[in-house]
Amino acid sequence: MTGLQCCVNGSRERDEHAAVATTALECAEEAALAVAAGALDLHVHPRTTDGRDSLAATDVATWVEAIRDRVDVPVGVTTGAWAWSPRRSAASAVAEWTVLPDHASVNWHEPQAESVCRALHERGVAVNVGLWTEADARSWLESSWVDATAVVLLELADLPEQVDVARRLVDLVRPTGLPVLLHGEGRSAWPVLDLAVEVGARTRIGLEDVLDGPDGEPVAGNADLVAMAAARGAA
Repeated sequence: MTGLQCCVNGSRERDEHAAVATTALECAEEAALAVAAGALDLHVHPRTTDGRDSLAATDVATWVEAIRDRVDVPVGVTTGAWAWSPRRSAASAVAEWTVLPDHASVNWHEPQAESVCRALHERGVAVNVGLWTEADARSWLESSWVDATAVVLLELADLPEQVDVARRLVDLVRPTGLPVLLHGEGRSAWPVLDLAVEVGARTRIGLEDVLDGPDGEPVAGNADLVAMAAARGAA
């Protein structure tokens, strides 16, 4: 996984922004526009037909195939707990996938994290471990999963003054030598993106993370955000 990532939709709803993709075809269109604007990697949240985030095999297959029909870049999906079915484990859902994404993010602080990592690894899907706090980072560093992690995702909260926290997280994980993708959300999105450029980390941008430009200007969709990020040196 290399280059600027676009996080196309996340769990957002259409009433938050008109370009939020809630169907596979809408996501594929937004993905194509983002790639044309400079995105080299994609992260998406597949959904059910009624709009809920999903790990179900049919939903993952529908969304990943729709995107691959439009663009030729790596496609990753979430495995966040909000996408799990209450009737089964996330790991068992991954085991049933019929179309495999190129990579998947795993939130290390979630209770099934290691079993989800194991299921992805067994299927040959690159494991991108999401670390939200310094405690998460230390826990992961002490685990057996460092060598099996493809990318370390450092994910900063929608709070002001997150740059110093981000610097500490980078300092914690950089000695592993693994690729680092550093990004924020909401108020931290653009400051943390600028930090990623400064420290030479990968980064991402998209409607999952932020709904407007670095100066609060409106955007038409993911392509505008990608173009603005590229103009700030993200690559």
